[in-house]
Amino acid sequence: MAEFSFETVTRTIRRWIVPAADPWGAAAAEIGKAWAVAERAYRDHHGIPDEQPLHDDALRFHVRDEEIVISFEYEQPTP
Repeated sequence: MAEFSFETVTRTIRRWIVPAADPWGAAAAEIGKAWAVAERAYRDHHGIPDEQPLHDDALRFHVRDEEIVISFEYEQPTP
């Protein structure tokens, strides 16, 4: 008789999108604001205190045609 288990997982991706249209690109202040809000959301979700540094790969930055996307994702079992 085979022994195995089964699970269904829901993946959540949270994104903060900063416009970066040519020829000006994205303003550093706007990237900084989005970064701060994304970091706060990450800390809140994972229960990480402000004085504890985040892992280098906690947030991801992606460049799209006319925007910069800051994101993180997490999975949780689906009941």
